[in-house]
Amino acid sequence: MTATATAAARPPRRTALLPTAVLLLGALYCLLPVAWVLIAATKSGRELFSTFTLLPGTGLAGNLADLSAYREGVYWRWMANSALYAGVGALLSTAVSALAGYALAVYRFRGREAVFNVLLAGVLMPPIILAVPQYLLLAEADLADSYLSVLLPSVLSPYGIYLARVYASAAVPADVVEAGRMDGSGEWRIFRSLALPMMLPGLVTVFLFQFVAIWNNFLLPYIMLGDDEKFPITLGLFTLLQQGSNTPALYTLVITGALLAVVPLIALFLVVQRFWRLDLLSGAVKS
Repeated sequence: MTATATAAARPPRRTALLPTAVLLLGALYCLLPVAWVLIAATKSGRELFSTFTLLPGTGLAGNLADLSAYREGVYWRWMANSALYAGVGALLSTAVSALAGYALAVYRFRGREAVFNVLLAGVLMPPIILAVPQYLLLAEADLADSYLSVLLPSVLSPYGIYLARVYASAAVPADVVEAGRMDGSGEWRIFRSLALPMMLPGLVTVFLFQFVAIWNNFLLPYIMLGDDEKFPITLGLFTLLQQGSNTPALYTLVITGALLAVVPLIALFLVVQRFWRLDLLSGAVKS
């Protein structure tokens, strides 16, 4: 190919810069609220309402101390509750999604496509439609206002099953399953020893999505829980924000608490990204 043809095939510089500019604007739009929370958390109550928005303050240490002292450290109880709901719920949801997705991808049975279509309908259904029926069912079972009232609805994730099914279809060859059967392995051993390692990168993604979704969930705990000792961080900060309308000093606690609530998610993303890289490197070595 001549230099003239190469220059003609290369897109104009202005056209090439346009996608980059759009991505930078999108990143700025997403990161600006995070930057505002980070800066606002450093301000005292007086500085929050009297200084320029993007200028940092000097009250971060005092805000952290006040937040920890508020109601004998109830904020950290909310954080622990969120970790319980998100950690246990995401693990159970990932396990259920792995089993259901593998079964839908590998086995042929009557009604399989109908079941998958119902799952797709569940993905498209807004959570608010299911919140009230779930509350009525759990209240009938005397489980309302308990930890299980938030954990149980989080276990079944149509989107997680959908992702696991798609990934199992692509990552688990039918020849591997048949070879395991010919060697005399049972179906559970085939799933545990052969299919599960192949599905692991996809299951890490399912776990990440479920953890973030449960951590950020507000509607379900708002409907299910009445005891603020069982509140997750989202609902706890909401109650603080409501009280802040009468007590403006609580606004600094809400902002500082929102900043701390993001830290576990950032740490989780960094850890999961590391596992993704290990999976990619191991796959490259095997190939």
